[in-house]
Amino acid sequence: MSVLEAIFLGVLQGLTEFLPVSSSGHLVVAREFMAIRDIPILFDVLLHISTLLVVVLVFRASIARLIVSFVRLIGRKETDPEDRGTIIAILVATVCTGVLGILIEKLAPGGDPRLVGFLFLLTALILWLPRWIKPRTGGSVPGVLTGLIVGVAQGFGVFPGISRSGITISVSIGAGLNREKAGEFAFLVSIPAILGALLLTIRDFGELSAQVAPEALIAGVVSSFLVGFFALKGLLRLVKGGRLHYFSAYLIPLGILTLLIG
Repeated sequence: MSVLEAIFLGVLQGLTEFLPVSSSGHLVVAREFMAIRDIPILFDVLLHISTLLVVVLVFRASIARLIVSFVRLIGRKETDPEDRGTIIAILVATVCTGVLGILIEKLAPGGDPRLVGFLFLLTALILWLPRWIKPRTGGSVPGVLTGLIVGVAQGFGVFPGISRSGITISVSIGAGLNREKAGEFAFLVSIPAILGALLLTIRDFGELSAQVAPEALIAGVVSSFLVGFFALKGLLRLVKGGRLHYFSAYLIPLGILTLLIG
């Protein structure tokens, strides 16, 4: 893999990780056309780690507050009810995502472009869900049920073509969270999921270093981080404005085209 190819994949990851169009689906399609199918999945996970750093940067205040509340919760001290509810929801979502994700990953033929094309179309449909739900204007607190629903939805994000951000934001709104809270919660629950994926694939590091030069890997990670920062900022504004379904106009022709040429 050349440095330019790594930068291209990094930019693609940075854009599509946050925009609700499925980063893994785009990487499958891009690899198919670029004829670089032999790169270990750890490369994709490292690109996800770079965008994870973007999530930590953007939501650093909320993450710091939740960490403090979690420590207080362990120490059986008084905590803010909203923080407590969010922590419980994240823990429930993480367990559901882990169990379901492992089961699905064993069954899913994730590298088939035709399947990816079909799932692009399914994601386009999912993005319309918030349009059919009257959003709440007040504050809302996630709980066990929200964590369960979002965790299951995030588990299905293992399929390339299903947008993790799109499906988790959509079902968060469907579970009763207001749009702003749904956007934040969807990315907070992604943190343990991405770290878990890294632990499962870290054994491939030797294979990755043998096939991808260090400068190419660095170029991909840095480009993914920079592009991802602006993509996340833009997405949060679109979610708050109730315009998530705009991306269906991109996913529908993309899905049809992928099906035709896959």
